[in-house]
Amino acid sequence: MAEYESIHGTRVRYLTSDPTLTDSSTEGQVWYNSTSGTNKTLVQLKAWSSGNNLNTARRASGAMGTQDAGAIAGGQAAPAYVNSTEEYSGYAWTAGGNLNTTRAFVNNGTVGTQTAGLTFGGESNPPNSDLGATEEYDGSSWTSNPTNLNTARRDLGGAGIQTAALAFGGTSSPTDVTESYNGSSWTTVNSLNTGRASLVGAGTQTAALAIGGPSTVVESWNGSSWTNGPSLNFQLDGGAGASGTQTNSLTFGGRKPPGTTLVSSSEQYDGNTWVTTPSMGTARRELMGMGTAQAGLATGGFTPPSFSAATEEYNSNLTSGTRAAWSAGGNLSTARYALAGAGTQTAGLAFGGYSGTAMVPTAEEYNGSSWTNGGNMGTARYRLAGNGTQTSALATRGFAPSPVSQTNITEEYDGSSWTGGGNNVITGSSSCSTGTQTAGLNWGGAPNLSSSQEYNGSSWTAGNTLNTGRSGSGGAGTQTSGLAFGNTTDTETYNGTSWTSVNSLSNSALSGNGALQTAAIAVAGPGVTETWDGTNWTSTGVSVAVPRGDGIFVVGTTAAALKFGGNPPVTNSTEEWTSSTLATTASTLTTS
Repeated sequence: MAEYESIHGTRVRYLTSDPTLTDSSTEGQVWYNSTSGTNKTLVQLKAWSSGNNLNTARRASGAMGTQDAGAIAGGQAAPAYVNSTEEYSGYAWTAGGNLNTTRAFVNNGTVGTQTAGLTFGGESNPPNSDLGATEEYDGSSWTSNPTNLNTARRDLGGAGIQTAALAFGGTSSPTDVTESYNGSSWTTVNSLNTGRASLVGAGTQTAALAIGGPSTVVESWNGSSWTNGPSLNFQLDGGAGASGTQTNSLTFGGRKPPGTTLVSSSEQYDGNTWVTTPSMGTARRELMGMGTAQAGLATGGFTPPSFSAATEEYNSNLTSGTRAAWSAGGNLSTARYALAGAGTQTAGLAFGGYSGTAMVPTAEEYNGSSWTNGGNMGTARYRLAGNGTQTSALATRGFAPSPVSQTNITEEYDGSSWTGGGNNVITGSSSCSTGTQTAGLNWGGAPNLSSSQEYNGSSWTAGNTLNTGRSGSGGAGTQTSGLAFGNTTDTETYNGTSWTSVNSLSNSALSGNGALQTAAIAVAGPGVTETWDGTNWTSTGVSVAVPRGDGIFVVGTTAAALKFGGNPPVTNSTEEWTSSTLATTASTLTTS
């Protein structure tokens, strides 16, 4: 019997704990864990998981791109054909530019990326004629190419990129015609061995796969001719999806001929053999597929009599994980909006605000599951600014009662009681603060002020002005490394001296927070969540459970945040944000 060393090239390692292994090159590596007294190994995990739905349920659209940067265009949305495009960020679908030629049944006649796509062929409606029209996408708009396919067709296969594509098969009367695209025109080249429609494609212009439709037939293209390769395990028809390359591909869904049985199964190909992999959660035909064999995306489709908006992500890797989500936390004791806060998800502080009938002086402390009352502020107020920690917080400005007017009052909290601090140099409301109790940064305010102020633990001094005046905004970071965002899509960073405009939000978030200038979370009133990585904002596609359009407050980090309060109606709801996670899990080897 061969020994492990002669097979793998290394000896079985003797370890006290499982190593951190995160790439596929370590798959199959074996070690002995002396703590648990077991032999361990790392195996590939393969699974489909649900993503966020399309905005418009549809079938037979064109699909291009990757799992975290994909797009679909056209298709049929009951009852009419459409020309709209949707783009996927890995979290959510958003609108893109419209096609110039409305079409459907082009689900595999689209190739390329989200910012450099190509669609060709399909069917018009009316008069339901085959198309040869070709269009190119730049990430925002489609441009018609004056050169059409030489053979107009629908239900065709495709492979390649925007400037080097391949079209093959298709139409209701199956064709074997293959055409090559050089970025400006189509040229007819050698035909498929088996003409067929409703097939799918994968790979490049010089190394493509033509898969199924309606059969188990798979053909490989070497840049000049087609060769029959290993067959599928299942016959595929009716618009399955596919992703990947000629030697590393994935196909999924469709319809099993003859008949109308929908398919949820998927198969993965390594260049030699097709292996059945886990099935999708939703069986459907005329769905759209994109991505790779290790990270595929299936979206839309048809489950008679309904069109589907479902999105599923396929992952074949050494890690498993959980999706980012908002979940319910313990309710505030006092419902309120236009409040302020400080701290973290497990040590949060809420103070001030308006109950709907009166200004609120109370502070509440959160321990990760429930709120308890803390000390009352000296001056009840709302639309105030807050920052710091649960045991060392700062409150400034806002509307104060008797009579109701804007104030520059500052108060400091020590975890049990509030004491007066130095008055702010600006009187006003709806400003934002970040930093600490002894090194705070405050800016903006109604009506869209551009001033900023710095606090040293006893007094405020004027700082430089923002590039964009704002009120009711969000903030993150420290006094010398701050971030201002929201109320407008504009985002700015502060270096302790001056403000600099950086990349914008997608939505005008009303509130947000972050521990660092390079890591913040923003939540818009309608519930949209975006995260900041120091360069760009990314929509997570995750909405809060209780959307509130005014006066929410957020504390914490991009990994673990806390949202509370808001209006209308006035609420005491609290929600906890948990970011997505990935983990590598070793399997224990057993004998039988």
